Amino acid sequence: MAELAFVDKVAARAGIPPAEARPLTEAVLRTLTERLSGGEATALAPHVADELGPLLVKAAEPPETFGYDEFLRRVADRAGTDRAGAERGVRAVLETMHRVVGHREFSDALAQLPADLRALAQPLPHGP
Repeated sequence: MAELAFVDKVAARAGIPPAEARPLTEAVLRTLTERLSGGEATALAPHVADELGPLLVKAAEPPETFGYDEFLRRVADRAGTDRAGAERGVRAVLETMHRVVGHREFSDALAQLPADLRALAQPLPHGP
């Protein structure tokens, strides 16, 4: 998927301009990579834009263990937004990823996240 298309879809889902969606998308992918095992994160990389894929690649190391609040804090800090903006961004990125990755592989990756984070990707999105 072309980067522009992925970021545009995130922007549409989050209700923000594409210029704001790019750093938010990067922040979510970096934080997701920290929370997933190396294998699960790397498996998602080929499904996003070439420019975004490297953000999902990491060494085969155990994932960090942190919950919903810390996930949102990291995203907000990295993207320079508030908690509400981070939550909208996480939801928009996860919903976009669900569409481009496919249900099975996406579900496998999200199984490593706490239920409250997984809930941000539900229900299946309808739209761009």
